Amino acid sequence: MTPRLLLVEDDPRLGPLVADVLQDDWNVTLCADGESALQVAADRYFDVMVVDRRLPGIDGAEVVATLRARRVSTPVLMLTALGSVRDRVSGLDAGANDYLVKPFDFDELAARLRALTRDYTGTGDGITIGGWAFHPDDSSITSPYTGRVMLTEKETAMLRLLASEPDRAFTRQHLLSAVFEHGEQLNTVDTYVHYVRRKTDRDLITTIRGVGYRLGTPA
Repeated sequence: MTPRLLLVEDDPRLGPLVADVLQDDWNVTLCADGESALQVAADRYFDVMVVDRRLPGIDGAEVVATLRARRVSTPVLMLTALGSVRDRVSGLDAGANDYLVKPFDFDELAARLRALTRDYTGTGDGITIGGWAFHPDDSSITSPYTGRVMLTEKETAMLRLLASEPDRAFTRQHLLSAVFEHGEQLNTVDTYVHYVRRKTDRDLITTIRGVGYRLGTPA
């Protein structure tokens, strides 16, 4: 699946140009203001976000700070025409992971996006979930009682997403857009949560009433 990028840029020429350049490697969603960006980010999963510092209404720093307050830890690259140290620091303090000053080189933008997303692949020796050890690279999870359990591609993708932000409650719509093909129904998420629980532990994925699902802490 092509990784997803949210681009928040109000410049009517630069926004579509950046989206066009990046579309070979990313599934780009373009928003022209902070309010619409927050609405889109609430309903869809993105692998990375590129946010302009100066936006109409809600500015870029406030957009990032709001996302972080909602426990959205998606890596964010902030674009700005403001190159002072104070401006860079304020953007990073709001929760941005990196900063790029306009005008910028597209090759540098692409390289920074690769670097940001490399840190969020979820690969390695295993991810601890309570007493369990999740190994996304080989689609397996190890039980503290019965040993290794194999997962399907979709089960692995859903659990990988939940494990990437263990304190965050994901909406069903967010999980649907991140893991499943276009056209699937919301109850597909519930079905796969049931599959994972049946294979592992009912507390591995916690239901957050009125919101969706969060990673649990099984024994």
